[in-house]
Amino acid sequence: MDIKNIVILEEAAQDMRDGKAFYEMQTQGVGNYFWDSIIADIESLYIYAGVHELHHELFRMLSRRFPYAIYYQLNNNTAHILAVLPIRRDPQWIFNRLNQ
Repeated sequence: MDIKNIVILEEAAQDMRDGKAFYEMQTQGVGNYFWDSIIADIESLYIYAGVHELHHELFRMLSRRFPYAIYYQLNNNTAHILAVLPIRRDPQWIFNRLNQ
């Protein structure tokens, strides 16, 4: 699919900030690395959008470096990032978060 735009919804941006804060508490500097890695994963959607499996009726792309999943929808030529969630959480928690 030919993606022209990527839109990160506020809920997903908050997920990213939460992940950055979590990793920064573990070791100084890892939060920034987490942020940069997730942004790089999201930017790869310009090339790979639509090839990922559907989970809960959303495309799910797994992060390359962290145990996180990026959930997105495609609308025309835009990828809408709905959530960036840790995959080690309880599956019911993930389901509830995606269905808010």
